[in-house]
Amino acid sequence: MTRTIVCIVEGDGEVRAMPLLLRRLAESAGVYDLDVATPIRVRKDRFIRRPDEFSRQLKLAAAKAKGGTVLVVLDADDDCPVELASDIARRAKAIVPHVSLHAVIAQREYEAWLLAAADSLAGKRGLTTDLQGPGAPDGVRNAKGWLSERMPSGRYHEVSDQPALTALFDLALARTRSRSFRKLSDTLERIVRGPAPA
Repeated sequence: MTRTIVCIVEGDGEVRAMPLLLRRLAESAGVYDLDVATPIRVRKDRFIRRPDEFSRQLKLAAAKAKGGTVLVVLDADDDCPVELASDIARRAKAIVPHVSLHAVIAQREYEAWLLAAADSLAGKRGLTTDLQGPGAPDGVRNAKGWLSERMPSGRYHEVSDQPALTALFDLALARTRSRSFRKLSDTLERIVRGPAPA
């Protein structure tokens, strides 16, 4: 049975990249019928700090999910990913208790997941052919800048490069090197392996 996921994300790049990433992760787990709706884009600060905005976006996502799952994927920036994810899940349960909801927070940003598998992106999208990822990708501040510095022909463009690199990076390598990416991968596996929606 087809499973539907509606994501709440914060960047234009993620709107295009997240469905690609979730489908790739599902396929790596042997699931080929995952339905990922066009993500809902929010401004993180407004979403987190304004109860009316938080409630409105969650209700919209729940309505779009039609009995499926809502997945909130935001950048931690300087927040603690574990605390932020727990806070979102706790607050969301009071607003949409009937919906399966998960929150995964990238430390520090989505692009850290690309850095975790940077070796597999060598020579792609203008990146240097000798590209090697940093030792602790989840700790890199300004991962977008890190990528730009390794694109001699230009700079990293979130809207075009993020989905393109998402389609190419080595998922297994990213899982090995990034704790927050493992969290996303494990969460998606629970979603697709869990009980089928009624």
